[in-house]
Amino acid sequence: MLSRVANSIYWMNRYMERIENYARFVGVNFNLALDLPPNVDEQWEPLLIATADNFLFYQYYEKPTREDIIHFMTFDKRNPNSIVSCLSEARENARTIRETISREMWESINTFYLKLRDTSPDHFRNMDQMQEFFNDIKRDCQLFHGVVDSTITRNEAWHFGRIGRHLERADKSSRFLDVKYFTLLQDTNTVGSTLDLMLWTAVLKSVSAYNMYRQTHRALTPMNIVAFLILDKLFPRSISYCMRQAELSLYCIAGSTPERGYTNPAEKALSKLRSEIEYTEIEDIFRAGLHQYLDGFQIRNNEVDNAIFEMYFGLKPVQSQSQGVGGQFQSQRMD
Repeated sequence: MLSRVANSIYWMNRYMERIENYARFVGVNFNLALDLPPNVDEQWEPLLIATADNFLFYQYYEKPTREDIIHFMTFDKRNPNSIVSCLSEARENARTIRETISREMWESINTFYLKLRDTSPDHFRNMDQMQEFFNDIKRDCQLFHGVVDSTITRNEAWHFGRIGRHLERADKSSRFLDVKYFTLLQDTNTVGSTLDLMLWTAVLKSVSAYNMYRQTHRALTPMNIVAFLILDKLFPRSISYCMRQAELSLYCIAGSTPERGYTNPAEKALSKLRSEIEYTEIEDIFRAGLHQYLDGFQIRNNEVDNAIFEMYFGLKPVQSQSQGVGGQFQSQRMD
């Protein structure tokens, strides 16, 4: 497989996963607003801080109001991580590799793009309409991933897409937990309070984890919720599950398995991170500090992404005696 094609598939899936998760980020505050006491104001700035978009936001906006933050995270083309920007990049990646992906994949992403392009930010009159809009975005992303899984042969292309999807999902799951940290950062008196529990519940609901959590845990406690979203090996949005799925696909590309040991720096970086998560106890996370642990994970996850880029996407053309400039893995990073 050409490196350019692999790179496009990888980032197409990362962008689509990012779109869904940005819609979920907004859902954190929508879910929380339904339960907040009347005397507690909604907080939207933590969404910017947790996603590391706060510095760019203040270049264009003065105050972190609900309307401005939602517009910045959804429609603002000046924000490379906004839903509109990511969908445009995902569609462009899909367009350049139409011969590799299925027709259904292209139709799904192109229909989604055209629908969002024709949506005006002025369309929303109240919170209910906004919430339904973001629910539609999540459904369109889930439809795309369903089409991918049901129409693509399990070859290198599928595995590169799977790696991109799960590395992105693991990163954003960690940031969902960080939303809670930044929301209550200024008020230590809320720790263990009813408001604290409301926010933990909102985080669960926003990652569609509430029902699955309640099937395995009787009580809503911070320790159990964090353990579920980081260490659970069966829930598809937990960090542990995502890293394992990405690891399996990375090894499949090289025709190997994790049990045989790593064969390149990318496999080493991912397997090391996955194994450390697998053998981490929840007490270790809280002892180190939840925010500090998540921040460290995000750095390590980015290092895995860099290692994959260097291994598969960043290779320079190889001079061939018989064909001149050749070789397969040639590309340029797109993030």
